[in-house]
Amino acid sequence: MEELIRFLAESLVEEPERVRVYTKETRRETIIKLRVAQHDIGRVVGRSGRVANAMRSLLEVAARNHRKPVLLEID
Repeated sequence: MEELIRFLAESLVEEPERVRVYTKETRRETIIKLRVAQHDIGRVVGRSGRVANAMRSLLEVAARNHRKPVLLEID
């Protein structure tokens, strides 16, 4: 799942070398944190959050066998 988010983010931003993806596991959920350059946040979030919501939808499908909710946080 981390690779999916990295691939999507790197294809959207101007500075793909500054994309960082971290995963944090808790008992209840998995949190995937996506960090990009400050000026690239708009590209990753999109107008009205459409791009971010699309990434979350793809992540939800990829995580179906994971048995825990997977959350995406964008910094």
